[in-house]
Amino acid sequence: MLIKTFGSAVYGVDATTITIETNLDRGVNFHLVGLPDNAVKESQHRITAALKNNEFRWPGFKITINMAPADIRKEGSAYDLPIALGILAASEQAEMPELDRFIIMGELSLDGGVQPVNGVLPIAIQARKEGFKGMVVPAENAREAAIVDGLEVYAAEDLKSVVEHLEGSRLLEPTVVNTREEFKEHLDNPLFDFSEVKGQENIKRALEISAAGGHNVILIGPPGAGKTMLAKRMRSILPPLTLNEALETTKIHSVAGNLGGNASLIAQRPYRSPHHSISDVALVGGGGFPQPGEISLAHNGILFLDELPEFQRTVLEVMRQPMEDRKVTISRAKFTVDYPAAFMLVASMNPCPCGYYNHPNKECVCSPGLVQKYLNKISGPLLDRIDIHVEVTPVSYDEMSSKRPAEKSADIRARVVKAREIQTQRFEGEDNIYNNAQMQPRQMRAVCEVGPEGNELLRNAIDRLNLSGRAYDRILKVARTIADLEGEEKIQAAHIAEAVQYRSLDREGWMG
Repeated sequence: MLIKTFGSAVYGVDATTITIETNLDRGVNFHLVGLPDNAVKESQHRITAALKNNEFRWPGFKITINMAPADIRKEGSAYDLPIALGILAASEQAEMPELDRFIIMGELSLDGGVQPVNGVLPIAIQARKEGFKGMVVPAENAREAAIVDGLEVYAAEDLKSVVEHLEGSRLLEPTVVNTREEFKEHLDNPLFDFSEVKGQENIKRALEISAAGGHNVILIGPPGAGKTMLAKRMRSILPPLTLNEALETTKIHSVAGNLGGNASLIAQRPYRSPHHSISDVALVGGGGFPQPGEISLAHNGILFLDELPEFQRTVLEVMRQPMEDRKVTISRAKFTVDYPAAFMLVASMNPCPCGYYNHPNKECVCSPGLVQKYLNKISGPLLDRIDIHVEVTPVSYDEMSSKRPAEKSADIRARVVKAREIQTQRFEGEDNIYNNAQMQPRQMRAVCEVGPEGNELLRNAIDRLNLSGRAYDRILKVARTIADLEGEEKIQAAHIAEAVQYRSLDREGWMG
C-alpha cells in the first residue's frame, strides 16, 4: 500500500515541500531513498522504538520510503514524525483520511515524544502558499507556526496524540496567535534608555543622525568613555519594526534555532554583539549545511563590533560586500542560498593599543609607528563604508554627578521616526531603498542638492582630507539626513559642515 505524507526542507530562509512516499511490499527490508543524510537514515531506530512504546508495531514487510524531490539533500531529524505516520497508515494500523492535507514535522524520542525543530516559520509560510489545510508541529514550535494566518496549527506532544487526532477519535485544540496583538504587545519595551547616559550630548547627536538615516557608525575613544554603553542604547531610538520586518526577522532566527520554546514573533529590533574571536563563517554564515551568520541575525537591527581592530582582518573584510548589497550569498557545488543582511553596523575602538592617544588628560605611551599599525588593522575600504566616525571623550565629574535629567530615548526616537517618514515618502517608488544610507548615485543626484556655499565647503574638505569618492558619497548622505532631521528640503552649508565633522578617522591627526 502506498501512502503520501508531507514535510518540508529549509534552504536559506525559504522552505521547499518534501513529499514522503511510503510503500509496503513483500519482504523484510527497509529502504530510505531520496538523498537523506545520516540523521534521516537513523530515523528507523527512533521510529521503531517510538512505535513499540506507543502500542504500535513495526510492520513485517519490505518498507520503501522515498523523499521527493530526490535531488534535494534532506538533513536533520525533523522527518521522524511524518515517516512514522506514513508507516502506520501504509500498514493499516491507523486510518487517517486527511493525512495528506497537513505538513507534518517533528523529531521523535524513543518514548514517542515529539521534540522541537528549527525553521518552522518559513515552513508554515510555504504551507499556506501551497494550500495545505494545516500543520502538525512539536508543541514548542506551535506558536511560531501559528503566526501565519489561514493555517490550522496543532501542537504535537507525542506520537499517539497525533495519530488519534488524525483518526478523529480525540481532536487536538488548534493553536491560535493573534499576530497583530502579539506584535503590538511586545513592540515598545527597551531595556536601556539614553536618559541613563550622563553628558555625551555630541555623541547622542551623532547616533541620532545614524539612526535617522540608517548610517553605519564607529565610536573612537579611550577605555571607560562609554562607547559600549551608548551602543547598547542605540536600539531604543531606532524606529519600531513594521509587521513585515518582524516576520522577516523571525524567519531568520527560526532557521537558526534562536527563538526558544513557545516563542512567536520577534517585535524588537535585533542587537548582536559577537566576540572579536569570531570566525568569518560564523560572522557571515555558511558551513557544510549553510546557516545564517551574525550579520543575518542582525538583519533589521544592529550589529555591534566592540574593539574593532581586535577582530581578524579576514573577518572584517568579508563584511564589505554584504554591507553594500544588504544580503549574503553562500554558494556550494549544487546549490546557492541567500540570507538577508540589512543591518546597521555600530563599531567601537580604542584610538591606540594603550587607549589614550589624543586623550585630553592622560598621555599616550605608544610610539607613532605603533598607533599607525593599530589603525591599519582596519582597511580603508571598510572605513569608507562607515558613514559616521565620532570621537568619544571621557565624561567629567560634574556631568556624571549632575542631577539634571537627560533626554529620553522616546523623545529622540520621535525625531528619528519623523525623519524616516520623510525618507519613506522620498523613496516610495524606488525598489529596495528605504533610507538615506541605502541611496545609489541616481537617487543621490536627485535628492542631494547642495548650494554654492555648501559645494565650496565640501570641495575644501575633500581636498584637505584627501577623501575617496565613497567618502564623498557618505558625507552627502549624512548631510541629507541632517537636513531631514531639521525638516529642510535642501542641504545647507551647515549640514555639510556637520557631516564633514563625522569623518574623524580621515583626518591627518589620526594617522600617528
